[in-house]
Amino acid sequence: MKQLLIALSLAMATGLGMSACAVSSGQSTVGQYVDDATITTRVKTRFAEDKEVAATRIKVETLKGVVELSGFAVSEAEKQKAGDIARAVPDVKSVHNNVIVRAPAS
Repeated sequence: MKQLLIALSLAMATGLGMSACAVSSGQSTVGQYVDDATITTRVKTRFAEDKEVAATRIKVETLKGVVELSGFAVSEAEKQKAGDIARAVPDVKSVHNNVIVRAPAS
């Protein structure tokens, strides 16, 4: 019984330690990590709903409310629209639009 309790305690401690890894990637709290994940999801969802922005070509990452866009757009208008969409999401502090405009291969 005592060995079982020790094993369970070690498993729980390991699990707690692993869950903190995501927070140590730059977020100050678990709440901030969740907020950033929510922002990322909202931006991606709005991209998917928009007919001008290809959600599959543009990557979204969020850290402390700052959204970074990367990937490729087929026009300057698509790149601009992606940035505008991201800026319109609640709790976004700023947007770094690093999307590269590249004409599609013919």
